[in-house]
Amino acid sequence: ELKVPNKFDVLLLNDDYTSMDFVVEVLRKFFKKEFQVAEAIMLKIHIDGEAVCGTYSHDVAQTKVSQVIEYSRKMDQPLMSVLREVAA
Repeated sequence: ELKVPNKFDVLLLNDDYTSMDFVVEVLRKFFKKEFQVAEAIMLKIHIDGEAVCGTYSHDVAQTKVSQVIEYSRKMDQPLMSVLREVAA
């Protein structure tokens, strides 16, 4: 019997240094969000300290986290991304 694979949320975390424009850019580039949606998620990160950017299988979620962190460091930004297992 096949088991449905677990899903994982990819979150972006707030910090005091990453620009809001950069967060919007990351949301559009890696999560394919429309501009208004990206702005709304960015504001949620700013206000709540974190926000879910997407829900994926473990491998895809881990890849997204790695891409965001690698791109952020390349652009001299401290933006952090983590994954969190979705409760079944």
